[in-house]
Amino acid sequence: MKKLILPLLSVGLLTLGAPATSAQTATAPKSVIHVVTVSWKPDTKPEQIQAALDGVKALPARYPGITRVWTKSIKVQGGKANAIVMEFADEAALKAYTDSPAQMEWYKVYAAIRGESTTFDITN
Repeated sequence: MKKLILPLLSVGLLTLGAPATSAQTATAPKSVIHVVTVSWKPDTKPEQIQAALDGVKALPARYPGITRVWTKSIKVQGGKANAIVMEFADEAALKAYTDSPAQMEWYKVYAAIRGESTTFDITN
């Protein structure tokens, strides 16, 4: 009987760990989170910044590959003024967004006032 306890305990522990790994894989989204931290040019006016943020909020209606946008920065570090987050449906949507008419239209407002930015693209 003692010889059966260790193998049964091992199988039981392995079985308990398996669903957690499968559940994590099953719930991991395939979307891409595009994070931009930005500092504005020194002479940028608050209304110009608001126009750029309003423009990025309008992108999901102009580009179907963008599913969500966040623009309200609560905490930003590293000398940046704002953080902008866009969620893309997948990597293909992010790639197709580059130089798209939607991006080019938004860049007319955004690029003119952007001082420096850093971008991170994150997925599973």
